[in-house]
Amino acid sequence: MTGRNIFNTFDSLINFVVTILRLLPRKMRVIFWDFTNSLPGILGIGLRYCILKSLCKQCGKNVFIGVNVAISGFHELEIGNNVSIHRECYLEAEGGVTIGSDVSIAHQTSILSTNHSWENESLPIKYNKIKPAKVVIKDDVWIGCGVRVLAGVSIHERSIIAAGAIVTRDVQTRTIVGGNPARVIKSI
Repeated sequence: MTGRNIFNTFDSLINFVVTILRLLPRKMRVIFWDFTNSLPGILGIGLRYCILKSLCKQCGKNVFIGVNVAISGFHELEIGNNVSIHRECYLEAEGGVTIGSDVSIAHQTSILSTNHSWENESLPIKYNKIKPAKVVIKDDVWIGCGVRVLAGVSIHERSIIAAGAIVTRDVQTRTIVGGNPARVIKSI
């Protein structure tokens, strides 16, 4: 039985659990997220999905979240259908992160939606204002392991980001990019 079939089979139960979770305070749901973050197997996957769906701005169906995925800014995170976010990824969504449908994000990838400013010289850089810059990942994108997607980037449809790439600017449709900073390798 595929993951998609499992999600479809238990759709009513999932919706019931999400409804119950939404009755709880947000802080308690975040604590539940932290508690289930390292649970292996189907139980861990199911619990993480229900908690994620209760916390996110929007979360589609058949979303796989691997173990030890760290997320901040759940309230600014939008996820489509058939998305997989594998183990040890970091999603900093305070500035807004939208992930389309049919997206795969490999392990140890970071997606950042804010930058530090440095204009106020009387403060250390780390205490300067944070500037939000939304990240948009469109449908049918594959992001390889260890990728860094920086604030303000849009990755367009049917694109591939090679392992280890640092994405500092927009990625066009039907493109493979890689390197630091990420550059076009070829069109697909």
